[in-house]
Amino acid sequence: MAEVTAIHPADLRAIENNLKAIHNDLETVNRDLDTVNDNVKVVYDEIGSLAKEFHDFVNVQIRANRLGQAETRLVKIRQELEKKYGHYDIVRRTTTGILQADDLGIVKRETISNATEELMISTPNYWLAPCLVALAAWINDQPELAEKALREGIKRNDEKTSLFFALVCRRADRKSACLKWTQRYLANQDEENLDRKTIIILDAFAGGLLGADSEGVISRQMTEWLEHLADKPGFIEQQTKQWSEAINLKRKPLSTNSYTYLQKYSKTWPQLQDVLEGAHLHAEILDYFTNIFSQEASNESVKAQLDEILTSLVTDFDDEEIPLRKEEKFEQFVVDFEGDESRARQNMTVEQTAFETHKDFTQLLTDAAMKPESSHANASTQKFAIALSKEWVSNAYNDVVAQNRMKIPNEIEINVDTFNDKTTDGQNEQELLGKFNALVNSEKANALSQCVLSAFTTFCLIGGCAIAVIGVIMAVMGSIFLGVIAAIAGIGMIISYFSKKKNVEANRQNLEAQFEQKRANGMQIIRAALAEVVDFRTEFAEKDAESQLVIDFLEQISPDQYVRKLADSNRRIKI
Repeated sequence: MAEVTAIHPADLRAIENNLKAIHNDLETVNRDLDTVNDNVKVVYDEIGSLAKEFHDFVNVQIRANRLGQAETRLVKIRQELEKKYGHYDIVRRTTTGILQADDLGIVKRETISNATEELMISTPNYWLAPCLVALAAWINDQPELAEKALREGIKRNDEKTSLFFALVCRRADRKSACLKWTQRYLANQDEENLDRKTIIILDAFAGGLLGADSEGVISRQMTEWLEHLADKPGFIEQQTKQWSEAINLKRKPLSTNSYTYLQKYSKTWPQLQDVLEGAHLHAEILDYFTNIFSQEASNESVKAQLDEILTSLVTDFDDEEIPLRKEEKFEQFVVDFEGDESRARQNMTVEQTAFETHKDFTQLLTDAAMKPESSHANASTQKFAIALSKEWVSNAYNDVVAQNRMKIPNEIEINVDTFNDKTTDGQNEQELLGKFNALVNSEKANALSQCVLSAFTTFCLIGGCAIAVIGVIMAVMGSIFLGVIAAIAGIGMIISYFSKKKNVEANRQNLEAQFEQKRANGMQIIRAALAEVVDFRTEFAEKDAESQLVIDFLEQISPDQYVRKLADSNRRIKI
């Protein structure tokens, strides 16, 4: 009889423990991978908004830095102006001081002469210095010295010297001499290349300060200039462009706190902001024109008004100061637009005509009317320039209105995450919400279809059972070690299957929750954005309608009547 060999069960506890540890580690890794996948999806969903927020943050920071830089540069530029041209101020301040001192008779004539001679020495090459010497000699009845100083003034700057003495002679009530100096100044002018100081003559003419004889000369000259310019090809088009640019210069940045959703969830917003600024321009222009024409004519004496114009002549920056003055104006624009250099450059392109040393007559009128800070035109000159240019202003303004209306978008985009659609007036809320819901459902179905057990994982259940059974059979048949290993491996596959199935179910639930949150948030955003579209259309219509008030205001301006009213005389000017 064969000897029966006893089968002793092997101690497999260490192996089982190790397999359990491995299984636990695998479950942990699976959970971590699922978490990473969820986080990646969240990051992917948020990356668009994060990129936009980062871009906005960078732009805000750039503008803040540029604003600080502009404020620093303004200080430096003004210091340099003071350093290079500050000594001119002494000469400039002395001018009206001499005239007023002579009126009062409280300063010795020798003192006036000494003061002007010292200025002549301390400010070489400056045109005003010899003019003051000539003025002092004139007051002291020294004709030879006056004539010699006068020749030097004309040599240094014929145009400004002629203007200066035209005003001084008018101030002294020497109308004949004033007329001669005015004629000399005008004779040196070309209507296509006028000295920017011609605005001084307009100031005096518009204020009715040059007397009846002079007015005939100036009005005829202006009529002749306008007729010559009007004969040029493209004149009307040039005027429309010129005045349109000047009108648009009055546009101001808008506070857009009322449209927070459109700013964030509509790619059309930059266009909406632009046309809304254009609509608000009408009120700005109406206020601008109304303020000009509401100013009453000066009731000061002729001498006081002439002193004001003389001050404008001598204190306005000279040609050599222009580069620094242009820099100063540009940096001031940067400050005004809170660091927006692009907007500053756009405005400076239009504004820089005021800094040109020579320009045509119509540009002079435009600058006087719309850029008084740079052209140094007073209110009466602004009124005169607008009245004289009424037809061109009206044409340009109508063009500005039409151009802004042409830019109004018919359809406004709504962009929420992956949803992109359009609305005309915000009234298609149900349609957009339906499309959004359909998109969310489609994306959710697509995401859920990807969140299923893999074929291998499904196989693990059947394969694991088979392997476990085979392992048991092998153990019974005598291959205990291999049988136990196979059985454990099969059981591990079965456990892995159920673990992954549980994870898949958890992921599906997370996806369901995420898409429902996206649905709720998206619907709220769409409703809010559509409400803002309605508000935008309403606000634009109201503000755009104000353009008619500007048109009506311009229509009631009559150049002939207005010019006659300015001077309280019977003068008329041919338009």
